[in-house]
Amino acid sequence: MIIVIDYGSQYNELIARRVRECNVYSEVLPHDISLQKIKEKNPKGIILSGGPASVYDAGAPQLSKEILEAGVPVLGICYGMQLLGQHFGGKVAHSTTKREYGRADLIVDDHEDLFKVIPEKIVCWMSHGDSVTQLPKGFKVLAHTASVPIAAFGNRQQKMFGVQFHPEVVHTPQGMDIIRNFVFNICQEKPDWTMLNFIEKSINEIKETVGKEKVLLGLSGGVDSTTVAALLHKAIGDQLI
Repeated sequence: MIIVIDYGSQYNELIARRVRECNVYSEVLPHDISLQKIKEKNPKGIILSGGPASVYDAGAPQLSKEILEAGVPVLGICYGMQLLGQHFGGKVAHSTTKREYGRADLIVDDHEDLFKVIPEKIVCWMSHGDSVTQLPKGFKVLAHTASVPIAAFGNRQQKMFGVQFHPEVVHTPQGMDIIRNFVFNICQEKPDWTMLNFIEKSINEIKETVGKEKVLLGLSGGVDSTTVAALLHKAIGDQLI
């Protein structure tokens, strides 16, 4: 299982979907999740999403020590990378006026781990204002662009990695390969999850929770409540009111 930590990105669910496309279960959780909750999930890795905030904004979501104490590999995307850079003592440059948005040519400087079997030059998608301008101690540059000298960094010993671009979007053609490298090479996950297995597990959990009781479900007519209704009916049949 790979946890995606929500920092407000519009791509949160897309990141989780990309992981599930690797046949590995993933779900999105809030950035203030407790260490206990993380341990209950027993993830093999954690992805920090991007987000609209700056690490310098008052009230901006921060990187909790609970995430780092989970003892699993971490991949920060965009804002997530900036959080890692700041937390470990690097420097993050703050831009109040200029943002980079769009296609960029990424030059891979290190082909191990995160960029294994990735070509030396690929297209990536940038969408950011701030960026890491000085490496934290123990980290090294993994990739750069013409305008972003530290477009990806990593600390192999701590298994902490960050990318300034968005590997989850289709505008980064090799993005899925980068995600696979994190999931399989770094996190050592196994591709043994399917939606069918998830449905069967959910049905068993519903049966165990409900027992012989009745369930009253309010329907909004949306996709979420309709899906829940279908799953409940499959699990408990006429016990659903």
